[in-house]
Amino acid sequence: MTPEHGRKRSAEDARASILAAARARFGQAGFEGATIRAIAADAGYDPALVMRYFGSKEQLFAVSIDYDLEIFDLSAMPREQVGEAIVRGYLGQWEGPDGADRRILLRAAVTHPAARAQLEKRLTEQVVGPLIGALNPTESHERHEQRAALLATQMLGLALCRYMLKLPSVTGLSVDQLVRWITPTVDRYLVGELPDV
Repeated sequence: MTPEHGRKRSAEDARASILAAARARFGQAGFEGATIRAIAADAGYDPALVMRYFGSKEQLFAVSIDYDLEIFDLSAMPREQVGEAIVRGYLGQWEGPDGADRRILLRAAVTHPAARAQLEKRLTEQVVGPLIGALNPTESHERHEQRAALLATQMLGLALCRYMLKLPSVTGLSVDQLVRWITPTVDRYLVGELPDV
């Protein structure tokens, strides 16, 4: 291994450690409660190094909540299966091994505008927007955005009630039960008749 490669690997390790510590700290304390000093201590580095790599707490926060939802491609799926696939895939993201990262973003989104915008952007760009356009090619872009926004309220509300507020009547339902309950509403938002607004 060359010295240059060793330094690069060390820098990458440091950034990864700081980012992991930041996600955990933001998840526990929120944006306002987390400090660069605390994040640096959690990661085992000097606060100056955190600032060197990320510039500011705001920039570190933005990187911490920037992840791919990794929802599988739904464009080739039969139309009647899309709603169920969205609900099941979405729940799988929250309940899977990376669910903690999603919950950090959701918790932050409740109080921090940047996190809220990031979550909405991810959901709309990666999942809803392109799909709705494909399912409803003759509709206007404005109607596509309305459908996407309504679907976002359903899915984000579900995540908030199940993973943040932990309402017993919602946490007590299995994934299969939630899929059966939520899918008809998602189908309506995707392809159903919506009233003129």
